Amino acid sequence: MALTVVLQGDYAGAKPLYERAIEIGEKTLGPNHPNLAIRLNNLAGLLEAQGLYTQAKPLYERAIEIDEKALGPDHPDLATALNNLAELLRAQGKYEDAMPLRKRCIEIGEKALGPEHPDLAVWLNNLAELLRAQGDYAGAKPHYERAIKIWEAALGKDHPNVASGLNNLAGLLESQGDYAGAKPLFERAIAIGEKALGKDHPTIAIRLNNLALLLSAQGDYAGA
Repeated sequence: MALTVVLQGDYAGAKPLYERAIEIGEKTLGPNHPNLAIRLNNLAGLLEAQGLYTQAKPLYERAIEIDEKALGPDHPDLATALNNLAELLRAQGKYEDAMPLRKRCIEIGEKALGPEHPDLAVWLNNLAELLRAQGDYAGAKPHYERAIKIWEAALGKDHPNVASGLNNLAGLLESQGDYAGAKPLFERAIAIGEKALGKDHPTIAIRLNNLALLLSAQGDYAGA
């Protein structure tokens, strides 16, 4: 029910439902059950979506503590919880605090899921995004590239995740002034997206705009 309310954009209506689910979980499952951690993550995500970062952070932190105790230090659910907190910190501009969490997600993913799992690719992409935000383009590039390769192998070359990775890598190359390298990646991201999502999907509009900005930067106003 709470998820349906969230999907409708009714955050105020969803909050008491998540809170009640947590209260029931505390009573019936105990304070250290992994299902309780899931519910804490859900409420934290709702608060984060509303920009209520200071309220969300302790919930993410408690979910991590529960997962670590109940599931162990190398469980994929723990990596997901760490990723959630890292994203919150990134949104706050706390890149240095987010970095060790991003790296730990990847370490857990390598151990628990293996080096070719699509979830690991998500965490690699997220680390690349963080490095890029810090201006470390050289550090970000191989993580983008590895994420794309994993998604292509695991999900297929026409999967939306591949398109997202290509778009991100293209943006990185554009930031470095490598317009020739970025252009075919933007074009492929658009082609995949149109096939997978449809030509009128909002994501396609964003990527078309990205390509237009690149062409304008090159002076190709007719192409833009």
